[in-house]
Amino acid sequence: MKVDINCDMGESFGLYQLGNDEEMMQLISSANIACGFHAGDPHVMRRTVALAREYGVAIGAHPGFPDMLGFGRRYMTCTPDEIKDYILYQTGALREFASLYQIKLQHCKPHGALYMMAMSDEKIARAILEGLAAVSEKMVVFALNGSAVEAIGEQMGIPVAREVYADREHTADGSIVLTRTGPTITNVQAMAERAVRMVKEGLVRTPEGDDAAVQADTICIHGDTAGAVELAKAIHAAFQTAGITVQSLAKTWNVG
Repeated sequence: MKVDINCDMGESFGLYQLGNDEEMMQLISSANIACGFHAGDPHVMRRTVALAREYGVAIGAHPGFPDMLGFGRRYMTCTPDEIKDYILYQTGALREFASLYQIKLQHCKPHGALYMMAMSDEKIARAILEGLAAVSEKMVVFALNGSAVEAIGEQMGIPVAREVYADREHTADGSIVLTRTGPTITNVQAMAERAVRMVKEGLVRTPEGDDAAVQADTICIHGDTAGAVELAKAIHAAFQTAGITVQSLAKTWNVG
């Protein structure tokens, strides 16, 4: 069995340092690189692409709302055309840095509030996907199980990777419980075992104690989660025991 592990990267900017990029880059197969709207800047983007190339990690755009003050986590009211342009602008910028290092973008994973709004709002989902298709119809989009992005992406013929989370709780419909409003797991070994179960059995236990069905094409570990490096190492060890190979979608699906 093969699965992708992704992490949000390049979210430092100016004098502000966020995340554990270099340590995490050695433990993942795909990097979601911030494109300057919610975090990141041109220098950070270039350095993060270079770091991904050094460690053989596939890269993707991590575009968000133009909300650096709120780190892209505040819900904004924007038209579909505005959202489409945000995707084009940010993904296009990262694509140029990728071209500098002879790398193609593998995927796009919207950030924060934009990601969550698109999961249930079909207009926002379609705007994101149309913007992405204008850049490349072969680029994968990351989406929650059972989301509007998943459904519309399949309609449009855009490759969709169903995403689950190693460091977040899941709801009965396969979505996630946001850290600020829901419980978090602190037992690294339990989190690693849960990741194995999501991949091998397609099931995850909800906070209510029920099993929810999920498809795990890619697993997210947030680099700014406390103990993220230790969690990633525990997941690798658990995957090795379970016979699961960590591999990017570019290699597994021949995309990007």
